[in-house]
Amino acid sequence: MTRRQVTRRTLLWAAIAQAAVLPGQAFGQQGADPASQEPTDMKIRIGFNGQTMTATLYDNPSARDFHALLPLDLTIDNYAGNEKIAYLPRKLTEQGSGPFGNERPGDLCYFAPWGNLALFYDGYSWSTGLIRLGRLDDGFEPLLTRGEFPLRIEHIH
Repeated sequence: MTRRQVTRRTLLWAAIAQAAVLPGQAFGQQGADPASQEPTDMKIRIGFNGQTMTATLYDNPSARDFHALLPLDLTIDNYAGNEKIAYLPRKLTEQGSGPFGNERPGDLCYFAPWGNLALFYDGYSWSTGLIRLGRLDDGFEPLLTRGEFPLRIEHIH
């Protein structure tokens, strides 16, 4: 065996050992996957153009950080033919972010590179920097209204 082969083998075994001891950290997303996180009791109301929706936030660091910002008065506008977006006053934590693989209309997400909320009303695919915060509770029909509107997001007590 050459020195190089031993080094590669040692690194492989070290990675396997780390996965066994620290499974949630060894692969980054396992144990913190936004797709598998449970809904919380963090409920929010989203209102614009005389319409109101409610959403349930997930149990992840980004969703908790978002919840701590509320109430918010923002502007919501169309983007890319499948979502409405609104820019937050500051960036949220990205801890626990990563692919979630079961995207569907009604998802409430945060797009970290731009610092905006994304409310999806049509199909989409996960992209780097997209973090799911929660889901709309009763559908996404109000999001189909085209245009730019004042937006209010607040806690539901």
